[in-house]
Amino acid sequence: MKAYESLKETLSFYGVQCNEPYYISSGNPIFEFPKKAFRIDFYAFCICASGKMEVEIDNHTYHIGANSFLISAPSTIIRIVRFSKDFRMKLLFFDKIFLLRHIANPFFIEQLALFRNSTFSVISPGKEHSLRLFAQLNYLGQQTGRKGRFIEDIIRTIMIQLLLEIATLVDDERGEMAEDIQETNNLFFKFTKLVQENAWHNKDVQFYADKLFISNKYLISIVKKTTGKTPHEIIDETLLKEVCVLLGNPEKTISQIALDTGFSSTSSFGRFFKKYVSISPQEYRKHHSL
Repeated sequence: MKAYESLKETLSFYGVQCNEPYYISSGNPIFEFPKKAFRIDFYAFCICASGKMEVEIDNHTYHIGANSFLISAPSTIIRIVRFSKDFRMKLLFFDKIFLLRHIANPFFIEQLALFRNSTFSVISPGKEHSLRLFAQLNYLGQQTGRKGRFIEDIIRTIMIQLLLEIATLVDDERGEMAEDIQETNNLFFKFTKLVQENAWHNKDVQFYADKLFISNKYLISIVKKTTGKTPHEIIDETLLKEVCVLLGNPEKTISQIALDTGFSSTSSFGRFFKKYVSISPQEYRKHHSL
């Protein structure tokens, strides 16, 4: 498994040279995808124009067909399983720092509640709504070819408008919005950020509640309200994603990975992995190295 940590590195796989903190695809056919699972450390929006794709996202399988889209946050792990010959999609990649350059609120994206799962959403809004998204992406693509001192601000504004449209569709799919959603999203984002930084060495839910200056019970209610999961499940899922990345590195032994991710023994590491993946780390490594 490979971690694509920059736009430049990711796009170079396709022979695309890009030195900007954002990228809008042409929608032309893509004949090759990475064969192994990969992690991207920037925001991504993908909408299908035709055909279909089967994709694993954070170890769960989804089918993306015409007019469906995927919106994902950094550190989401993706594996392209298969796609039809007529599969076409439009892509937008962007860096958070670029988008928020002139926005005072650092939690702007989190407050949009774009992600039904912890780091991504897969939505099928229907043709009418998807046509609006395609139109905005096309307009965004047109602006990237222009020159001028306000072009970056124009691009940023269009991206924000697009994200607001996506957030509205995610809300419609969700069906209801809690009155305290802004506070909930802020706390949930802070929780997930802490988990990403500490899950390797601290799996205790109380640790995260203390860091957020809230009770264990309140943290559980926030996470449940946002994802339908428990904080412990989010911690385990985050840890599992990192474990899968490490297992993709043949230079690391299973025992080294167990130690690196805070397990007391290789056997406890194996039990944790098998609980969620149903096979041993050794079997997973063998299967995904083919």
